[in-house]
Amino acid sequence: LEHRTATSVPARPHLLSLSFALADGSHKNMQRDQSEPLGRVLSRIATNALKGHAKAVAAKKSRKNRPNASGGAAGAGPGPGPEPAAPCEPVVKLYYREEAVAEDVLNVDAWQDGAVLQIGDVKYKVERNPPAFTELQLPRYIMAGFPVCPKLSVEFGDPASCLFRWYREAKPGATEPEGEGPSSLPPSSSSPTWTETGVNERVYTPSNADIGLRLKFHCTPGNGQRFGPSRELESVCPVEAGPGTCTFDHRHLYTKKVTDGSLIRTVSYNLLADTYAQTEFSRTVLYPYCAPYALELDYRQNLIQKELTGYNADLICLQEVDRAVFSDSLVPALEAFGLEGVFRIKQHEGLATFYRKSKFSLLSQHDISFHEALESDPLHKELLEKLVLYPAAQERVFQRSSVLQVLVLQSTNDSSKKICVANTHLYWHPKGGYIRLIQMAVALAHIRHVSCDLYPGIPVIFCGDFNSTPSTGMYHFVISGSIPEEHEDWASNGEEERCNMSLTHFFKLKSACGEPAYTNYVGGFHGCLDYIFIDLNALDVEQ
Repeated sequence: LEHRTATSVPARPHLLSLSFALADGSHKNMQRDQSEPLGRVLSRIATNALKGHAKAVAAKKSRKNRPNASGGAAGAGPGPGPEPAAPCEPVVKLYYREEAVAEDVLNVDAWQDGAVLQIGDVKYKVERNPPAFTELQLPRYIMAGFPVCPKLSVEFGDPASCLFRWYREAKPGATEPEGEGPSSLPPSSSSPTWTETGVNERVYTPSNADIGLRLKFHCTPGNGQRFGPSRELESVCPVEAGPGTCTFDHRHLYTKKVTDGSLIRTVSYNLLADTYAQTEFSRTVLYPYCAPYALELDYRQNLIQKELTGYNADLICLQEVDRAVFSDSLVPALEAFGLEGVFRIKQHEGLATFYRKSKFSLLSQHDISFHEALESDPLHKELLEKLVLYPAAQERVFQRSSVLQVLVLQSTNDSSKKICVANTHLYWHPKGGYIRLIQMAVALAHIRHVSCDLYPGIPVIFCGDFNSTPSTGMYHFVISGSIPEEHEDWASNGEEERCNMSLTHFFKLKSACGEPAYTNYVGGFHGCLDYIFIDLNALDVEQ
């Protein structure tokens, strides 16, 4: 058999996908209804083959009659030759076990593994639902010393069963030794020479030797039993020099390995959404010390990927995550290192929580918008009754778009063990102390409902950017379990919006990392705004 054709059932279950290469080199992809008779598909294939042949003849004729340097027709001879006979529509048949499949058989039954599709003199072996890449993409910006994590999606396969191979572009003027075998790809008249890097894994970290050279990624989809058609990608730009030693490199010395089953290494990180990094205020006030390239998303994503993957964390809670950053950058990078993530949009950006797949599976998700939950969920009825007494404050609270992401994860080793993981980003304004107090009251009530009513007794980890230093009412409320109505934060935006109320919550929480001198350091401010709160009744910090 000279060629291979693939059939698959796509996301729309009533359709059948057919893909194959014709003798003229063109690739055909067809979507047909599964309930359609086979004869209609074969007729369409015959028509496509005839068109492809006609195009090939026309192209050949055009090349034959192209003028040469002296003005004549190259290879034309003394006069025009006879016109080639019009091609006949090729015979197209589908065979199964050496017998022709009747044309009234439906597609869903006709296309079976091991069948043979014949188009003229060319035969194709049919593979039903072979592994195939539905998405494959390399990052645009690649730096030496930083992992390159291709974005890929596999249909009828899984990344763990795929084969990967990385190549680097040969340096200009360099010659490769003969007899290298598969370690080098021969050049064509229009392509460079590629040399194998020796890395046969999904992730490749370029070295300084790769600077100035482009990369090629060769991958073959698989499912543990068979492989599908290979694909190749070349990087758009050459590898660039990295920034050298980063501040997180020292921290990575303590996180070289994934923790054992009894420990949960947790990371919380506000990534700075691109929509905020590119404002004039950011460039001139918050980050005046940053060169413009250092605020560019493509550059920052390399640093973010390397830092996060180097922590070998079991849980990663992220804030200010652009939707595209989540899908195109974080998911490919962290998935390659064994983590799976979920995303919750806010407005222009949102929250993302990743968990290690070898330790946890996602049991359920219970996200809320603070103002929507406060307005409509009976769980917050008492708090709402207090807030409506202060209309100005109520209006401000309802204007905020902050959200809470809540996951219930189940241990992959012991299904009886579960944990509630919460992630949030509270209102940012320095005068919004009372808004953050109310948002936190809503958050804790909702987390209590999940961890006590829906899944009684499961421990809680609550991460986020809370925009509150240890001296604020929000932090006092979380740690002590209550906040008095006379606390100064109830008037954080002046007397007009004062909303005195006393609040309590159920949990016994502490900051797992204590109170660092700062988690945020920008022009004009540095302080501790981010925390990982843990349930002291069930969790403790490994010293």
